[in-house]
Amino acid sequence: MRMRDVATKYSFDLKDVKTILNNKKSGERSFFLEDYTLNPYMGCSFNCSYCYVNGSKYADQTSSMTVKSNACEILRTQLKNKAKNGERAVINLGSATECYMPIERELGLTRNVLKIINRFRFAVHIITKSDLILRDIDILKKIQKSAILPKDIVVKYKGDEDELYKLKAILTFSFSTTDDKIAEIFEYNASRPSKRLKAIKRLKKEGFLTGVSLMPILPFISDTEEGLNKICSDFKKYDVDYIIPGPLTLFGDGSNHSRIRYLVALKKYCPEVYEKTAKMFQKKDNLSRIYQKDLNEKICRISKNFNIKTSII
Repeated sequence: MRMRDVATKYSFDLKDVKTILNNKKSGERSFFLEDYTLNPYMGCSFNCSYCYVNGSKYADQTSSMTVKSNACEILRTQLKNKAKNGERAVINLGSATECYMPIERELGLTRNVLKIINRFRFAVHIITKSDLILRDIDILKKIQKSAILPKDIVVKYKGDEDELYKLKAILTFSFSTTDDKIAEIFEYNASRPSKRLKAIKRLKKEGFLTGVSLMPILPFISDTEEGLNKICSDFKKYDVDYIIPGPLTLFGDGSNHSRIRYLVALKKYCPEVYEKTAKMFQKKDNLSRIYQKDLNEKICRISKNFNIKTSII
């Protein structure tokens, strides 16, 4: 089936882009270790109610979906030039939209992007909510074997081949909860947490560095002592390599913006915490610094109790 036919079937538009790689914002590596971000799609059919994109500076909404139709051609040219100039990089897929949405099962755009990344021997870090990533184990293994890491990462590990081998293909699953019933409220279209955990188990058996982006942690739902202990216990059972935590942010005042959509869902399904949460976000997008500091200390302490790192390296 042609790209246009598949896009139409899933209500996606097609768009040619001038570039497919986005530079990291600062000179230092973020907690995701990327040099570049790459999103083969714009918008997201998962459309989670808390998604930070909706109503933010990044986009008005994720419900308008687009396939970057020339992504492979542009990427091939860009990586060829970078490799020719001796540049090495970690490329992060899934920073702003899910790269394993249902359309990917038929279109295979992410799969083709990974083939190009492997061809030019770049490292990759994928962030996803989907177990469809298991389809691409064969390509990820090739990347894990052949990628050349940036010099600063090699220097940090002083040539430790076991550690460097794993860092060539980093796989991170995004969670806000490990409870399927709670996830169904806020991330209805995504793979259930139970499926993601099973995917982690498989990828760990295949020898991949596999961890968790615990973002966003939901106030009064997954941020409690009991809730975080349960979540970390679940992750420990599946032997995750790390947890990267992050608080909830809610943007915008439009009907499809994250602030309104999340609070509407909260009022309907979790009315007991609605008023407290709404008050925390009154006239602001982010939670207070004191809350964020306390939350970070709490998750770091609980993760340490389970012997799980709160960073990749």
